[in-house]
This record gives sequence, structure tokens and C-alpha cells, in this order.
Amino acid sequence: MNFKGKRVLVTGGAQRIGRAFTESFLAAGAQVVVHYHRSRSEAEALSPYTLCADLADSYEVGHLFDQAGPIDILVNNASLFTRDRLPDATAERTALELQVNLLAPLDLIRQFAAQTKSGAVLNLLDRRIKAHDTSCVPYTLSKVALAELTRLAALELAPQIRVNGVAPGPILPAPETSEVDFHERKGSIPMERIPAVQEVVNAGFFLLKNPSITGQIIYVDGGQHMLGNGV
Repeated sequence: MNFKGKRVLVTGGAQRIGRAFTESFLAAGAQVVVHYHRSRSEAEALSPYTLCADLADSYEVGHLFDQAGPIDILVNNASLFTRDRLPDATAERTALELQVNLLAPLDLIRQFAAQTKSGAVLNLLDRRIKAHDTSCVPYTLSKVALAELTRLAALELAPQIRVNGVAPGPILPAPETSEVDFHERKGSIPMERIPAVQEVVNAGFFLLKNPSITGQIIYVDGGQHMLGNGV
């Protein structure tokens, strides 16, 4: 797939990994619709095509494509991450994370499939889908379910639409985490290096460009997913 002239929707496309995808698509000649929730100025600085929606609000998610217009590539990047262990994982808190990380991408994939005859979807996952990380129960549940949705959608939407996923490991520190704390808490990495953000983008582009790949998940984590939760 050649990105030149394609219309791409990147959720959470104004910051962090989403921003890297947006900038790389723009550099490749694509027209990018940057979805944001609170990062309006950052989104508008990147692209003239932006839209605001709270992915925790099912109504706003259900009307997102009314604003986006025709799209050739959907990148489900936006997510919510909290460190809720089992005692704190109430139904309400878990439902919120599932809405943003699973149900919103599900609805957006449905809307995307209804408005295009061909295209591609890329879901941003997490290396934790191969671990049993008790430190973030709702988040892990949501990403494991999104990984399964990636495979189910790939089967359901073939041959018109391909669906793949990228599962990063420790890439960027959380906004409230210092660089020192991030390096101390990153865990063991077999390749002994923290992956670069652009390497996540490169893996995503590989999946999007290859017309014979669907239902696949690439881990960009230096092999960390092979260690399970023993990191």
C-alpha cells in the first residue's frame, strides 16, 4: 500500500506514539485526520484535519466517522492506562478502561468497514498481552481482548480490509514518571535496549504496506514478551 494521497485516521494522534504515526504518515504524503480529546493545539499544529471526541463516551465514538469522512486507514492508537490491581479494579473503573481501549476501537472498526470497500486497520496493543501483569488488571484485560478482536476482525473483514496489530514494550515513560524511574522500572529486556518510538511506527507501516498480511501482531519490545510477567 502506497500512503501517498490516502486518508488516515489516527486516534490519539497528537501525542506520544500517536504523534509519531501522524508525522510519519504526513511525511509519506498521506492526509491525516488527527483525533484528540484534550490536545487540541498539538493536533491542529500537525494537521488541518482534526476532530475531538471522548472515547469514553459511546455516543461520541458512534458519531466519530460522521466528522472524519472517508478513511482509507484506521489506526486505533488512543488508550487509557491505570495501575489498578485486583482490589482496586471495580466494575466502574474496569468498564471505563474497556470502553476506551476495546469498545471504542470495536465501534470504529465497524464504522470504518461500513464506509470503505477496501483498506487497513492497525491496532496498538501492548507486550502485556503475553504476560499476567497483576499491576494493571483492567488495562491488561482490555488489551488482551483487543488482540483477539484484531484476529476476529481480520477474518470477518477479509478480503476487503486487513487488520493487524503492533504490541510495544517499554517505549516512553508515562507523563508523571521521570526518566530515571522509567529506566529503573522498565524490567528485563533480552535485547538490552529500549525500543525507539520510530521502530513501533516502522513495524506498523510494514503491516499496513504488505497486502498479504492480516491478523498478525508484531511485538516491538526487544523480546520482553517472551519473559511473561517475570520482568
